Amino acid sequence: MKTTLDELQAFTAVVDTGSVTAAAERLDQTVSGISRTLGRLEKKLDTTLLRRTTRRIVLTEEGQAFLTHARAILAAIDTAEEQMALRRQQPAGRLRVNAATPFMLHAIVPLVPAFRSAYPQIDLELDTDELNIDLLERRTDVAIRIGTLRNSTLHARPLGTSRIRVLASPPYFDRHGRPRSVAGLARHQLLGFTQPESLNRWPLRGVHGDAWPITPAITASSGETLRQLALEGAGIACLSDFMTAGDRARGELVQLLARDTVEVRQPINAVYYRNTALAARVTCFLDFIAARLGSGETAWLPSAEPTGTPDGRTRRLAR
Repeated sequence: MKTTLDELQAFTAVVDTGSVTAAAERLDQTVSGISRTLGRLEKKLDTTLLRRTTRRIVLTEEGQAFLTHARAILAAIDTAEEQMALRRQQPAGRLRVNAATPFMLHAIVPLVPAFRSAYPQIDLELDTDELNIDLLERRTDVAIRIGTLRNSTLHARPLGTSRIRVLASPPYFDRHGRPRSVAGLARHQLLGFTQPESLNRWPLRGVHGDAWPITPAITASSGETLRQLALEGAGIACLSDFMTAGDRARGELVQLLARDTVEVRQPINAVYYRNTALAARVTCFLDFIAARLGSGETAWLPSAEPTGTPDGRTRRLAR
């Protein structure tokens, strides 16, 4: 049996106050309760810590030795609690954030300088991955995921949504012309994802309904690769606004078939484990990102809406 914190507190309170009655008053307990605690502690240690007389309580030699250790343990606990309180006031420590490469580059990285300025004691570790990940295995505090989330033990915080559009660059039009209808896309160079197949169903109306399945001429695992290919004039892509808003504003990518496009918005969530209270560094990061992504500072993200429950290994649908 291990010594408990209550037993250490009762023992030191009796020594400090000089009586069981005074210790009971200090700890807001009964006299009989303190006496039982002391008896249990001495039984665990198999020694006598205190000698009680009608006039006073005296430490034995063993009690004096144990008192030194008890005080050190209680002082260490007080120090740890004080440090945690300071961390709540000024969050500190390493924060591991995972996101798909495009979202990391276009949404998170631009906010890092301001975040570091506000929280200089937090050491950021930014990890990019196009595959499904396990947060515990990768020791990740927060992962940003795009797309509908499935049920799991993770918790999710909605950050917003991002619309997807069919796009191409002016150099592509110069070489291949501009498609005038959804059916006309079949004669063009289309850029698609290697997986999942759902990303190769574009939000275009037609005889097929509201989702047009494409046959890509070039495929890639990352949306950032497809974006670069589209900018180089290699083909037509369907990409999320969070990575193309600047390109469209500069005229480097142009939306196609706007009248035939179904408005589809992909949900963006921060997911994390929460078995107890969140660490302060995680909470402040989520608050910081959510405030800026939902405030209009990022034009492609409207206000967040709840979008479901997360899956610990959900794929990012807007890679």
